[in-house]
Amino acid sequence: ALLEIRSSFINGTSGPVLNSLLDKLMEKKVLTDSERESADEMKNRSDKARYVIDTVRKKGDAASSEMIEFLCELDPFLCKHLDLM
Repeated sequence: ALLEIRSSFINGTSGPVLNSLLDKLMEKKVLTDSERESADEMKNRSDKARYVIDTVRKKGDAASSEMIEFLCELDPFLCKHLDLM
């Protein structure tokens, strides 16, 4: 499902939402410390969003579902727009 929303997510997600999403993904061990650090080093919001969605997508369906769940908690408006709710 993440592949279908990839470009909309990259274009639509805000910096603060992205950072909160990173926090949640790290807390739930979807992302490792080093993956989180790599994301934090990216100054460009689009690059960071691209990195996050691709990293989670490669981890499979369970990780993708968790990311979608967190995203819908953090940004219900974006999730409605992406047809995730």
